[in-house]
Amino acid sequence: MSTNRRPKEDRLREILSGDARDVAPLLLGAVLTHDSRDGAVSVRLTEIEAYLGPEDSLHPDPGSHTYRGPTARNAPMFGPAGHLYVYFTYGMHHCANIVCGPPGVASAVLLRAGEVTAGQQLAQRRRPTSRSTADLASGPARLAKALGLTTADSGRDALAVPFHLELPAEPVAGISSGPRVGVSGAGGSDMYAWRFWITDDPTVSRYKAAKARRVT
Repeated sequence: MSTNRRPKEDRLREILSGDARDVAPLLLGAVLTHDSRDGAVSVRLTEIEAYLGPEDSLHPDPGSHTYRGPTARNAPMFGPAGHLYVYFTYGMHHCANIVCGPPGVASAVLLRAGEVTAGQQLAQRRRPTSRSTADLASGPARLAKALGLTTADSGRDALAVPFHLELPAEPVAGISSGPRVGVSGAGGSDMYAWRFWITDDPTVSRYKAAKARRVT
């Protein structure tokens, strides 16, 4: 079993080693599973944002946590592709990213929203305020909560047990893009239209970019 899985895992890590702006739309429709001690939850990704690091002088990214260089918190973003970068924000929420690019080059994709495709009862227990199944992982904090992700998972390999990442069998048809959410200044402008989502999917977070454009 492991010998069959290894080439597939290597191929996926190779894809994730690309530019985060190219990787982000490829991950739409992918399923991320976390098999924790409480049980397994799977989320089909429907909305993603790309973030670059300080190395890209042509496209400096003021919205990135690595904009001012490496710190203890953002260290996973400089690590191998396919690993998680989970951070705590506003003193109450966790948000999860998958690291992209080659080792030493900081970039990642923020997992903004998704559809819970397995483990709905566990996800509901973790998210008791959700009013519908479409709401369980609709937003980055909700998605991380539904999957049971915390900063303890930052730096862990999303391609290895207890995690599993599966790309869609076919690229998703109908992708839109627009400015990223909650990024102030230049990093939130149309120049940084690095948020990608499955067009008209009901699990995409409520924010709608004013100048969204259809990619496919």
